[in-house]
Formats: sequence, C-alpha cells, structure tokens
Amino acid sequence: MRFLFVHGTGVRRERHDTLFGLVRERLAARFPGADVDSCFWGERFGARLASGGRSVPGLRTPGPAEGEDAETAEWGLLLADPLCELRVLAEAGWETGLGGPGPGGYGGPDGDPFAMPGVRAPGERALELLRPLARAPYAPPAAAADGAPAVDAPPAADGELAALLGGTGLGPGFRAAVTGVAGSAEAARAAARAASQAEALELAAALARAVTAAALAEAASGAEADCTAAERDRLVELLTARLGGDARVPGGRAAAVLGRLAMRVTTQPLLNAWRGSLTVGAAPALGDILRYQARGADLRAFLHARIADAPGPTVLIGHSLGGIALVDLLALAAASGGPVPGAALLVTVGSQAPYLYELGALTALAPGSPLPYGFPRWLNVYDRQDVLSYLAGPVFPGDPRVSDHEISSRQPFPASHSAYWKQKSLYERIERAVAEAGLG
Repeated sequence: MRFLFVHGTGVRRERHDTLFGLVRERLAARFPGADVDSCFWGERFGARLASGGRSVPGLRTPGPAEGEDAETAEWGLLLADPLCELRVLAEAGWETGLGGPGPGGYGGPDGDPFAMPGVRAPGERALELLRPLARAPYAPPAAAADGAPAVDAPPAADGELAALLGGTGLGPGFRAAVTGVAGSAEAARAAARAASQAEALELAAALARAVTAAALAEAASGAEADCTAAERDRLVELLTARLGGDARVPGGRAAAVLGRLAMRVTTQPLLNAWRGSLTVGAAPALGDILRYQARGADLRAFLHARIADAPGPTVLIGHSLGGIALVDLLALAAASGGPVPGAALLVTVGSQAPYLYELGALTALAPGSPLPYGFPRWLNVYDRQDVLSYLAGPVFPGDPRVSDHEISSRQPFPASHSAYWKQKSLYERIERAVAEAGLG
C-alpha cells in the first residue's frame, strides 16, 4: 500500500517539506509497511504576481480572522491585536486597585498615599521576568560581573519551551513577540497598575497570552504555524509560570471585557485597512485556486502521472486545493471509463471541493450530478472553525462511498486550516477508512 500526499494552496518548497515531514511521520507510525510519498506541485503549477503586485493599492500588515465560539473568538481577537488584554488592564486597571498610579507609579506621590516611595508595584516584577525570555531558550543568559550565573538565567523548564516553540513553528517569531510585548506602553502601564499579588497573577497570564498571540500571528501570516490549541495553551502555561503566575486561574477583568467584545467584533475595519497586504499576502493561496480554475488540466495530468507511476493500491490525501484537484481528476477519469490506476481511497482534508460542486465551479461535476461509477471511497475531513472546509456527504446524499469526519482543533482561522495534521483523530479515522476499503 502507498500513501500519496497532495498539498494545498499557497504551499511552496520549505513549507511543503515541513508539512510533509509531519504527515509522513504520523502515517509511518500507523502503517509501518506502507510507502509514504508526496506530490509537490506548488513551484511548478502555483501562482505568482507577474507584475510584482502593481495592481494592488496599498500595503499594510495583514490580520487574521476571528473564530466562532467564545474561546476561539477570544483568540481571534488576540491574534488581531496581541496587546488588547494588556490595553484593558492599562486603561481600566482593577476594581480592587489602590486608587490608580500617578506619574511615579504606585509608591509615588500621586499614587497610594500610604505606600513607601520607590516601592514597585507587584506587576512590575512580572514584566521584569518577561524581558529575559527574549534571549531564551536560544541563547545563554548573561553572567554576573563575578562570573556567577545571572539571576534571570532560564530554568530547566525552558527545555520544554524550546521544544514546544520548535515543534509548532513559533520559534522564529518568539524573540520579536517577547520584545514587542515587553517593550510596549500597554505592558508598562498595566504593570504599574497591578498593585496586589492577585493583580500581578492576572497580569502574568495576560502577558503570556499576549506573547503567544504575537508569535502565532507572526507565524500565521506566513502560514508557518503548526500549533494545536493544546500546544498553544501549554505555551501560555509555561510562560505564565515563568512570570510567577498560574495560567489555571480563571481570567480576571480583561478576560471579562474582551470575552464579550470578541463575540461582537467585526472584521470589516481590518479588511478596509489591510486590503493591500491581504491581497499580496494571499497571492500564493488565493492565486493558486484561481490559477487552477483557469489552467487546472496541467496539474491534473501531473497528479495522474504521479499516482500511476507506482504499482499497488494508493491512498490519496489531498489538503485544500489538493483535494479539489484530486476530486476533479478522479471524477473526470471515472466518467471517461478509465479510472486512475491504483487510486483506491481518497481523503480530502479542509477541502472546498463540495462547495465548488454546489456552485457549479467544480470542473468534473455539474451540480446535482452523481459521482461516476469507478470513483473510489471518499473520506472528507473538516473543522467547523476552518472556513475553507466543507461537507461532502450532504451534497452527495445516499452515496455510500462518501463520508464526512469532523475534527475540532479549537483554533481560529486561519490556523485551523493547517491544524489537522497534528490531530490524532485524523490518523485514527484514516486508519479506519483504510480498513473499511480492504487495504493493507
């Protein structure tokens, strides 16, 4: 048996190699005797802006979209503005505060009248602990003048932090995320307002979420994040503990304010402000889809050759646009009376093929027409938070070859579109589909 992975839209060589390495590792662990191969098409058949994007008015930093449920919506808001929780704490403070800081902070002449001059707010300690993380875990801490280890030397737990950052694709943007949050006016003002230990604990969690969101936003803008919600939450826990807090403590004032806002916030202002870079940044992703719609025959011929060049049954796994191309190829071939040799099982993941079928935009099938005889079993995997995934079963009712499987990554879009590949349930369902198809 053989697995052939067909990547999705916007993927180029470096991203393909990282993604396929993960898929191959997980499949090989479940199917030790199978060949696991990939069909990389991005460089040859992917889209490019021939004039360098001259048609696009304005270039600004892109922002990600928000999710649907409360947790996903809150993280969607954090991804759009990593400092939003800190801004609430900086401006509103805490109900239990000691009257608000003056120019000198708590302990100053305009702050708590009973505080000792020069005494820092407890929150400032949490912010002080954050700054050294800009060099951990990639660089050793600076030594004290007498040669002794620095007071802020990273603890042994930073080994887990380093592994987590490396395994999620968040490592390259981590230092910048820490530096940006630690150096922000919002963090400084929120730290000055945290006048009690309980407030400092909430601040530590808010700082950890801000750093995590900033790293996720940077990675997501380049489609480099492979971070599950569990990994995201663990990163917040590690960072919160490093700052002297406890991520398991329920959120305080900022969480209460932003939890309500996240469910109501709209994306139109972001779209209006960021049209330029959204368009240029989407050129590989959106452009690949448009290019395929206009010139998909070459890609389908390439896929046909790759599937047929090895003997034995092949399980085809198509992500996003890769799934569209495979559905088109298999349907066209079956309808012509010559099914693709070896294509025994189709697995589409986060694919738009069912939606295009409904629109009448799928090359191989008109709306309402059934899948042709000779089309293989089809397992379609989707995530409700992935706005680029759709259901196949309801648009091919009564066809026993077609089944849908839902995965919940608990990630907002666009991270949810790439979050499938670390989900254990995906590979369990593929294993079951292989058994149902009588492959082995």
